[in-house]
Amino acid sequence: MNSTLVKGNWDELKGKLKQKFANLTDNDLMFAEGKEEELYGRLQTKLGKTNEEVRRIISEL
Repeated sequence: MNSTLVKGNWDELKGKLKQKFANLTDNDLMFAEGKEEELYGRLQTKLGKTNEEVRRIISEL
């Protein structure tokens, strides 16, 4: 999923991620312009998934 699509739909995606993974917090899902890799890194750590797995999860939402 490209970063433009993530930025445009982030509030919706954030809600879906929190439903799917109850252990995620608002702080885990903070999205800042230019900090996409930091976000993916936080999600990798919190979910115990690889970068590709995290990207796939987000693209499938």
